[in-house]
Amino acid sequence: MEVANQSIVAEFVLLGLSDQPRLEKTFFVLILLVYLVILLGNGVLILVTVSNSHLHTPMYFFLGNLSFLDICYTTSSIPLVLDGFLTPRKTISFSGCAVQMFLSFAMGATECLLLGMMAFDRYMAICNPLRYPAVMSKAAYMPMAASSWVAGGANSLVQVSLAVQLPFCGDNVINHFTCEILAVLKLACADISINVISMGVANVIFLGFPVLFIFISYLFILITILRIPSAEGQRKAFSTCSAHLTVVVIFYGTILFMYAKPKSKDPLGANKKDVSDKLISLFYGVVTPMLNPIIYSLRNKDVKAAVRSLLSQKCFTQR
Repeated sequence: MEVANQSIVAEFVLLGLSDQPRLEKTFFVLILLVYLVILLGNGVLILVTVSNSHLHTPMYFFLGNLSFLDICYTTSSIPLVLDGFLTPRKTISFSGCAVQMFLSFAMGATECLLLGMMAFDRYMAICNPLRYPAVMSKAAYMPMAASSWVAGGANSLVQVSLAVQLPFCGDNVINHFTCEILAVLKLACADISINVISMGVANVIFLGFPVLFIFISYLFILITILRIPSAEGQRKAFSTCSAHLTVVVIFYGTILFMYAKPKSKDPLGANKKDVSDKLISLFYGVVTPMLNPIIYSLRNKDVKAAVRSLLSQKCFTQR
């Protein structure tokens, strides 16, 4: 009887902001503009890191990977979000939902590892400058970046494979803009303890360890900078890692804010919390990738010089 009462879910309905249609039009324009800035900003960063020979270093190689990742991450979800703002009934197929979960989960895990490797690069450059060329050679940093992509993809494959094997009983409404994996798991009509344990282990590996590694790396960096006798030397040393540190604070700060908020026991408060959670998740999904190229452009003189050089070459070519 239990098997007979279960229905096969062929598609999911994305709730988004269906109960607030006025907000949908406003957010459509806002998110579209932000998405275009993400594509332009990160695209320019990739272009300058590839075309400018002065930027063929480990730090800018990782930065190019981060920009490409941000484009992939937002492209896996933002077009779906924008379509949902314009469509009365927002649906996505089961297979499409699985693909979207895989891409977003893989990109998130990969970014955590890339930020950790970028911290190691800054640690070697500031704390061990004489060993830096040998340790961070091309034979080292390219496999480091590739391993981040492979590990993030493998972790996502495990989590999504466990999720899609669950039975879903009739209720196919996802209270989110996209197929967010935690929102999908809430619809399962089976024990999800294995999924929870698996995601907990993944969070420790892909969130906990990189955060700890970044913290320790910057602790040593701070100690080394404070030992520099001149204020000018300290300023130059800190300027080489200030952009990465800013990106790390925004990235992990948003994650902590999303998951560390207290639960509301009031039903009305819970409904408001659902809306705020979805908007914060949307903020995390678009604003962080938009800020990355802006931060690296404003706080990095090499990138600013490369962008100016690229623009001047374009203008000279057009003339």
